[in-house]
Amino acid sequence: MPQVFSLPHSTPEAQGIPSTAISSFVSAVEHDIDSLHSFILMRHGLVVAEGWWDPYRSNEQHVLFSLSKSFTSTAIGLLVAEGRLSADDLVLGFFPDKAPAQPGANLRAMRVRHLLSMSTGHTVDTLLPVMLNPDMDWVECFLAQPVEHEPGIFFLYNTGASYVLSAIVQKLTGGRMLDYLRPRLFEPLGISNPHWESSPQGIDTGGWGLSLTTTDIAAFGQLYLQNGLWKGARLLPQAWVAQATSKQVSNGSAPSSDWEQGYGYQFWRCTHDSYRGDGAFGQYCLVMPAQQAVLAITSGLGEMQPPLDLVWEHLLPAFGDAPLPENAPAQSALTHQLAALQLRTPQGAAHTTAGAQVSGRSFVIDENKDGIKEIRFDFGEQQTLVTIWDNQGEQRVACGCGSWLRSPADLAPTDKAARPVAPQTPGPWQIAASGAWTEPSTFTVKLWWTATPFARTLTCRFMGEHLEVEQQPNLSFGPIEVSWLHGTAQ
Repeated sequence: MPQVFSLPHSTPEAQGIPSTAISSFVSAVEHDIDSLHSFILMRHGLVVAEGWWDPYRSNEQHVLFSLSKSFTSTAIGLLVAEGRLSADDLVLGFFPDKAPAQPGANLRAMRVRHLLSMSTGHTVDTLLPVMLNPDMDWVECFLAQPVEHEPGIFFLYNTGASYVLSAIVQKLTGGRMLDYLRPRLFEPLGISNPHWESSPQGIDTGGWGLSLTTTDIAAFGQLYLQNGLWKGARLLPQAWVAQATSKQVSNGSAPSSDWEQGYGYQFWRCTHDSYRGDGAFGQYCLVMPAQQAVLAITSGLGEMQPPLDLVWEHLLPAFGDAPLPENAPAQSALTHQLAALQLRTPQGAAHTTAGAQVSGRSFVIDENKDGIKEIRFDFGEQQTLVTIWDNQGEQRVACGCGSWLRSPADLAPTDKAARPVAPQTPGPWQIAASGAWTEPSTFTVKLWWTATPFARTLTCRFMGEHLEVEQQPNLSFGPIEVSWLHGTAQ
């Protein structure tokens, strides 16, 4: 059994940060951004503030998307430290049986460090052809793609390259990267039961698919801030940390953009001489070495720059060089603010005449792409129960009013890219729901899949014997597609 360490805590003032500055950051997040799910702020190795927006919880994992890449880079660094790999090793040397019959000069020149730094020479992310050909061996598919540029010069964010790094780890160790990292990284940091998606070939996806808690993310960032040391033991070589988090390739020149400060080994350079791992829709592990600070964030965001802007505006100037006098009133106010965090719920009435008329009635749904056959609403005093019959059977989702209620259900997020988060872990999704009558005959339900950044808003319009449900997802890797369900009362 792994040892589980809790992260030590401190007051903000003891670490040179005014509690009021953190409170201002949280207030700005609540006003300007929808939706952060959690954050942990550490300074000098101590947690000075942390919060989870209900229905998200501290003990539950959240899918990290491309923040997974920084953990893949760490596995490569560990193999380098063990003398089993060099960043200068040729990629084709690991997969001679999967190489094209006549590989081009650029592919023959591609090295591990080019995979790490997203400078493979491709002009299109190689994940795309992999996704279009899911039955093809993913490494073979990667190696079959044209390499238009000489490796090491041209930056292209290339998630397929991260998968090949994972395949190299598995080739060298004989097992999944997850299993290789478990005793070397996860267990020492106290990270228990990590989950990672795998390809049809049984290889961890590398560039995405890892699910961890916010505390796990913060511990990982603190390990890097401490140059690979953890509780007095060296887990990573200091030289690797320096290489991985320094600029290895240029990715733009805009001075104020946190996406154009250079790219390391599966880490982004940031403004203010910081660096981060990050994942789609706002999953961050932000390390600020000059301030001796780490910020871990999970989110469900359409735009990823705004949270960083708020960090630079509210937190960065607040890091002082010396402890501050304790401020009990400000600390108490911050504690209460963090304890009351909640994602926005639909606002409206708990009951209407229309609700009394349709409660308990079933609506047969016209044929639709989601396979939903029937819906029933049961409106009660404390909650609403929405029952859906689909291809998976009967699904029941309890909705609070002004609050979130959680239910296990086999309803997947609308965005196909979100499902499943962990295919090797069968079972229902945890869904949090809240609903209200936003108009006299319109009941609006918001659903959050709490292991993910994904939500769906169902706007249910009751028109006599007919029901229309507008389904609005919050996020997508492509255009957001609104869909409708149409039903008739039985």
